[in-house]
Amino acid sequence: MTETPPMDGIYPVLPLRDIVIFPHVIAPLFVGRDKSIAALESAVAQGKPVLLIAQTDSLIDMPYTGDLYKIGTLANVLQLLKLPDGTVKILTEGIGRARVLEWTQNELFFEAHAQLVPYADADDA
Repeated sequence: MTETPPMDGIYPVLPLRDIVIFPHVIAPLFVGRDKSIAALESAVAQGKPVLLIAQTDSLIDMPYTGDLYKIGTLANVLQLLKLPDGTVKILTEGIGRARVLEWTQNELFFEAHAQLVPYADADDA
């Protein structure tokens, strides 16, 4: 079982196109952008989760922070496999929803100070 990360921290960000990963979901992703691969390598090297955030427009190849939603899913990288074509296949497990508090300055990849969003009380219905 993976341990729960602190309520807030600075996490590498992986922008996603055409997909949203929810908490407690295990999903494979293919990653090809250099910034995204650098974010994954940083997260794995530091043993940190990565923040998965959907792009507002999936047609944008090189998004900026303004092209990303403010809420995403903090996820553990369970497996990372580098493919011969230079892309990376990862297996992620969503930990919980997280809100971007501020974007940090990092030239190599997207990185954000984010805070876990507590679950709202929901009735069983």
